[in-house]
Amino acid sequence: MKFLSFNYKGVELYGVKVKKEEQVWDLITIFKKFDGEETIPSTLREAIEIYGVEFIEKVRKVISLVECDSEASNYKISFNDIIWRAPITRTPKNIFCVGHNYPSLIEEINNNNNIKTPKDVIIFTKVSTAIAANNEVIPSHSDITNQLDYEGELAVVIAKNAKNIVKPLALDYVFGYTIMNDITAHDMQYKHGQFFLGKSLEKSAVIGPYLVTKDEISSPESVSIVTKVNGEIRQNAMTSEMLFRIDDLLSEISKIIPLEAGDIISTGTPAGIGSAMNPPQFLKENDEIKITIDGIGTLTTIIGK
Repeated sequence: MKFLSFNYKGVELYGVKVKKEEQVWDLITIFKKFDGEETIPSTLREAIEIYGVEFIEKVRKVISLVECDSEASNYKISFNDIIWRAPITRTPKNIFCVGHNYPSLIEEINNNNNIKTPKDVIIFTKVSTAIAANNEVIPSHSDITNQLDYEGELAVVIAKNAKNIVKPLALDYVFGYTIMNDITAHDMQYKHGQFFLGKSLEKSAVIGPYLVTKDEISSPESVSIVTKVNGEIRQNAMTSEMLFRIDDLLSEISKIIPLEAGDIISTGTPAGIGSAMNPPQFLKENDEIKITIDGIGTLTTIIGK
């Protein structure tokens, strides 16, 4: 299933995409009529925190009931009438990000930088307040940077609290997958000598459009990532190129920091970023970035003033 969060008529809601239609099932309204639970999660993150992966089956059962209802159409909302939100609008803590996880990127940015292929996972974070959504217009931040860049990435959403995850069981802790555009101010990144500030600008963690359940993506390490800027293909890679796989990441992080339901881990970006082009092609006002990952969809970001 493809979960999404959205605003409809000023109300924050969440639901699942209607199969073969550009509409969403309004799960909160559906639960009120078709589910016997007294407490209904108000957000997708809350639902994951309460039920974990069992929420998937719960939704599947309730949708099967509403599909048989004579008034089923009353529980659908057209995509034309919603404002997209990130599937997880606020993570429990900072978003985990992986640096230098694609050899193609290391080779691309290695001119005079003496960057070596990492032997261990490189982790940095973005503040959760930086989260933005599909189709959202984000600031160009031209007052503080002239090196704004895109980075298309596969992201993992955690299903339940965990620490010391063993690799063979790592995917048991995954709820599903989404896309992140890791917007980066490279000049700030290098000015401060670390990634955090240059990675945490307002609306610099663009996430969506969907959170796709793990049962629909059987092999997350063999999907394609394609990033287009104004229709031009910039990134075109396979997640099979990653140095550190999802089980590596979950195992290594959870040894040190306990993971929580709703946490997001973004797995790194391949070659093709604007800063590595000759000459560099940084983002500017009115640029449109589209990131497509097999089985998930296309995440669109628009650069504003």
